Amino acid sequence: METETVNRPATPPAIQRSTTSWVGTIALIILLIGGLNWALVGLFSFDLVAALFGAMTTASRAVYVIVGIAAVYAIFLLPRVSRVS
Repeated sequence: METETVNRPATPPAIQRSTTSWVGTIALIILLIGGLNWALVGLFSFDLVAALFGAMTTASRAVYVIVGIAAVYAIFLLPRVSRVS
């Protein structure tokens, strides 16, 4: 009795997992929003956060703190992102 050789399709290459978590993605989005706000301040002297929430109100200060926390998180995220490229 002859044995039959079964041709199986090649296994697709492993899909690499993203190096950034959902927290990292949110932090990068917040940084983009903060960067755009700073671009508005630099180019047109227009602070969108202050326009939306008032100048140095609790809400606007909270937004600035959240952007700052996202920036601190991105410092630790940077080595992971640079390893991928």
